[in-house]
Amino acid sequence: MDNEQLNPEEKDLKFENRIPLEGLKASVESLKGQLSRVIVGQENFIELLIVGLLSNGHVLIEGVPGVAKTITAKLFAKCLKTDFSRIQFTPDLMPSDVLGTSVFNMKTSEFEFKKGPVFSNIILIDEINRAPAKTQAALFEVMEERQITIDGKRFKMEAPFMVLATQNPIEQEGTYALPEAQLDRFLFKINVDYPDFKDEVEILKTHHERKGRLPETEIEAVLTPEKIAELRDQIHEILIEEKLLNYIAEIVNKTRNHPHLYLGASPRASIAIMNAAKSFAAINGRDFVIPEDIKNSLKPILSHRLILSPDREMEGMTAGSVIDMIAQSIEIPR
Repeated sequence: MDNEQLNPEEKDLKFENRIPLEGLKASVESLKGQLSRVIVGQENFIELLIVGLLSNGHVLIEGVPGVAKTITAKLFAKCLKTDFSRIQFTPDLMPSDVLGTSVFNMKTSEFEFKKGPVFSNIILIDEINRAPAKTQAALFEVMEERQITIDGKRFKMEAPFMVLATQNPIEQEGTYALPEAQLDRFLFKINVDYPDFKDEVEILKTHHERKGRLPETEIEAVLTPEKIAELRDQIHEILIEEKLLNYIAEIVNKTRNHPHLYLGASPRASIAIMNAAKSFAAINGRDFVIPEDIKNSLKPILSHRLILSPDREMEGMTAGSVIDMIAQSIEIPR
């Protein structure tokens, strides 16, 4: 049946968004287009980075060496017209090397605060689990409150402020496990796997065709801080029905009393799922959340927040499998 044969009531069934999302979709496609010039076969990784940016969250990237964790994070930052800094975490790194320190000025006879590399917009922390606990703890305040307090003075971070951290799950010598309070401050944990055969061939082709040019030379900045703020404001306006809020709360609540889990998720995880689901809805051109948006958010948000009971861990069970069990046990709202 064509459009002309539809009666007025049927024509009205074609919904229109309350808020214009064409600009947001165009910006997302532009970001993906820039990154696809260099990055091959990491569509889910790139989409989660974009959702993290729109949701005003931080991202932990885990994978073995050589799967483009660091280069993807660097190129993602280069797509944004913002300040960027990289901090290589090492066992001898001190909190002052990250946050900054007060230095005595001989001319004024006063102490002056010299800002550290964390004073930027997009922060890439490479091998975050290489630094000891006291250096990791230096990130607690700045990641949660977008500010640091030193010598009784408060310094606000300029928006956007996003931490992208990488870690290697295999090599444990000389590393320090991230404390739960630190993990909870990351919106997503993204597991980056090896590319499949077809993608690996494409990686070789693109590397050969660049003829020694650095990947950064292929990327152009496409989003300004003002545009990012505008897109985030649109995300706040995305509708989510109360039955979907109940759905999120029920999933998170079940993690707290599940027999296979020693530690469940906090209310911060519930808020993270809601915000990420709104971003997933928006980049798919909808101004309302559906259950699929929530399900897409569950594993990246919950997997690093849950601790398996020792018995289940010894059996080889993963947090992802428990999340699947919980999601399947709850009726999807209609």
